[in-house]
Amino acid sequence: MTATLHICTTCKAGEITEDGAALPGARLFAALSAEPLPEGVRIVPVECLSACSQGCAVALSGPGKWSYVYGRLGADDAAAILKGAAAYAATEDGLVPWRERPEIFRKQSLARIPPQE
Repeated sequence: MTATLHICTTCKAGEITEDGAALPGARLFAALSAEPLPEGVRIVPVECLSACSQGCAVALSGPGKWSYVYGRLGADDAAAILKGAAAYAATEDGLVPWRERPEIFRKQSLARIPPQE
């Protein structure tokens, strides 16, 4: 089973950044990329997830699975994000039981999208 973890690398998370400084979304991507990836999970940077008012955002998707968008995340959440991505990848339909999700995935879900038919 597989999962794609999309990371919004252009997210400013409401911060005013100096020219040339790493944006919060890029810092989140770097933190996730520095960790060992769980089996079946791949990370893909994207330029925008249209969740600009919700801080750093990520999306999880997989073939035949429900997709999720999570917001209000940061580089300090990298381990929990990867734990959630691993649990998602292990499912056939993308539905991880609520109590088995990391707390940030329980509280910071922005959207759940049905699988494509």
